Amino acid sequence: MSVTLPAEEREAFLAGVHIGVIGIERPGRAPVTVPIWYAYEPGGEVEIWIEPSSLKARLLKEAGRFSLCAQSEERPWRYATAEGPVTDWVEPAPRDRAEAIAARYLDEPELTAYVDAAHAAPSLLIRMRPQRWSSYDEERAWTPPDN
Repeated sequence: MSVTLPAEEREAFLAGVHIGVIGIERPGRAPVTVPIWYAYEPGGEVEIWIEPSSLKARLLKEAGRFSLCAQSEERPWRYATAEGPVTDWVEPAPRDRAEAIAARYLDEPELTAYVDAAHAAPSLLIRMRPQRWSSYDEERAWTPPDN
C-alpha cells in the first residue's frame, strides 16, 4: 500500500492555499527552514517573493536550490514537498506576481495595502522548477475504525 500522493494529486495539493515551509542549505549548520507565502500551478514553477537583503536571499544565491513543504493543518494529514533548482531571479519583483502570491493569503482591502507597502521596498521574485517530490496521505496509510 502506497502512502504517497499520486503526481497529479500532490501537485494539486501544493497549488492549494497553504503556508509553505522553505528549506535552504546553509554551510556548516542545519538548513534554514522558515514559513513562507508562495504560488504554484500544477506543472509550473514555485514562486516566492522575498526581500533581496534577507538571509533567505543570500542563502538561495549560494545554494541555487531550495525545497518547499506544504501540509494540511487538519485531518486527514497530508503534505507535499517539492525540491529543485532556482530557475529565475527577478529584481525587482513584478507587482503582478507579488499580488498573485499575496492574493492567496489576503482579501481586499488588506491585499492592496499589503502589496503597496511591501512592494515599495526592494523585492525579489524567485522561481524554482520542482525536480524531486515527496508526499504523504494519511487516508492511504490508515483508515480509522468506525465507531
